[in-house]
Amino acid sequence: AIKGGGIPEEGRRRVVDAFPILQERWSQRAGTMSGGQQQQLAIGRVLIADPHLILLDEPSEGIQPNIVQDIARNMVELNRKTGVTIILVEQNLDMIRAMAQRAYVMDKGRITASLAREALDDAAEMRRHLAV
Repeated sequence: AIKGGGIPEEGRRRVVDAFPILQERWSQRAGTMSGGQQQQLAIGRVLIADPHLILLDEPSEGIQPNIVQDIARNMVELNRKTGVTIILVEQNLDMIRAMAQRAYVMDKGRITASLAREALDDAAEMRRHLAV
């Protein structure tokens, strides 16, 4: 959980604005939360610092689809409201489509393609670059 009196009220507000479920779970121990709630909590901890850049490394891994959608929606909204840059490392194409303004395809550690947002909805383009 996010506990203690050392958290500025503004930081707490950023967390619960992004993930309202954490308001009711504020004092709950993280280990007793679901995987999706733990992922939201991890991102919430980052939001306390009011970052200029957030790196999300496969945030959809092991998370149920509705929570993945919530995370994607909340991150897009956070970017829109605050201008924070979000770098998303992800294999879930639906999450990529929901969040990305630009995508880079990596294969064996090398960037093999740079794709505009529109290309993510082009099935033929995706087949060229991905094993989907």
